Amino acid sequence: MGAIDTWLEGLMQGGAGLGLILLVSLLLGLRHASDPDHLAAVTTLVAADRGTVKTAASLGLTWGLGHGTTLLVVGLPFVLLGRYLPEAAVQAAEVAVGVLIVFLAARLLLRWRRGMFHAHVHRHPDGEPHRHLHGHASGPEHQQHSHVTPFRTPFSAYAVGLLHGVGGSAGLTLLLVSTIRGPVVATGALLIFALGTALSMALLSTFFGVALARGPIARHFDRAVPVFGVLAACFGIWYGLGALEVVAYPM
Repeated sequence: MGAIDTWLEGLMQGGAGLGLILLVSLLLGLRHASDPDHLAAVTTLVAADRGTVKTAASLGLTWGLGHGTTLLVVGLPFVLLGRYLPEAAVQAAEVAVGVLIVFLAARLLLRWRRGMFHAHVHRHPDGEPHRHLHGHASGPEHQQHSHVTPFRTPFSAYAVGLLHGVGGSAGLTLLLVSTIRGPVVATGALLIFALGTALSMALLSTFFGVALARGPIARHFDRAVPVFGVLAACFGIWYGLGALEVVAYPM
């Protein structure tokens, strides 16, 4: 991924025209959505909700819009003033992203521990067997099941995107300030980048939604949840420690 970023950033240097700058900004936004920290956060969001594919796409899009909002609010003043974010602020933002990923993973594991992803096969009057996720109530009535699944609103996904965007604003601001001459063009590139990130994350979340709703993962979703949670938590810890320079990033 680093080589792709370097190549795209190189296209913006050397007096690139407005059209090329905006195109590269869109491509960078589409590529930015595939960063591992973004995928870890959105995967836990989609897994925790596990609604329809449409719901997964909605969560990804609203996460991307929240991420883009932070990019604009934080990045735009620095782009217009030709300044950079302080190194301490960049480090704190990256650590916060790691903490956020661990929080989402822990919340997913807690819901799994409470039985919110337990599944049963049902046969309805039409004779077609199919699986439902159930939440198990605690207490003597635990054998009664409801068809209510965990639900995360687009607003909460937007809020997570807002927090996550803080970590991405530093690198983007540095890129725009160092390679684009003129605040108007830089502002346009910032808007295109944010839009590309939101659209790309919607597509990636749709893919995750399809994977979670169909195929082998869907049939064993209650067993897959702790794997998602543990992997995301480990990644979040590693990401935060990397920001503190306790461990090394591989790229």
